[in-house]
Amino acid sequence: MGSEIERKFLTQSNNYRNISEGVPYMQGYICSGKGKVVRVRVAGTKGYITIKGPHKGIKRAEYEYEIPLDDAKEMLENLCSKPLIEKDRFKVNYEGFVWEIDEFHGENEGLVVAEIELTDENQHFTTPEWIGKEVTGDSKYYNSSLIKNPYSKWNYV
Repeated sequence: MGSEIERKFLTQSNNYRNISEGVPYMQGYICSGKGKVVRVRVAGTKGYITIKGPHKGIKRAEYEYEIPLDDAKEMLENLCSKPLIEKDRFKVNYEGFVWEIDEFHGENEGLVVAEIELTDENQHFTTPEWIGKEVTGDSKYYNSSLIKNPYSKWNYV
């Protein structure tokens, strides 16, 4: 079974930009509810469909498959809830781990979230100097939540 174990953090600087280039992402949700989601994504020049199950702590079932780019674009346009998630993703290798930093655009402009995927829930890692507050488990930072409650509508940060 596919699974994902990830932790999420806000950033306190954009120094990751000195060592990585962002790739444009566009993603949307065909369905999202009770912790289960079906997501479509265009990442650069590739399309993907992803099915995720409910969280169990910081772990959840995840299945992701590459699909034809034109199909992904059509699904984003015709099947996904709006607004779509627009972001640039930066990937940084740091002490044996890959950090993915998402700089959001559109209705989520100004939000920057960094994620690290782990192989075990208790796995130790060191955070880079640009990592700030941990927001793992705070559902308002989930991409699927950002379509319903965009960052631009938050009353606080």
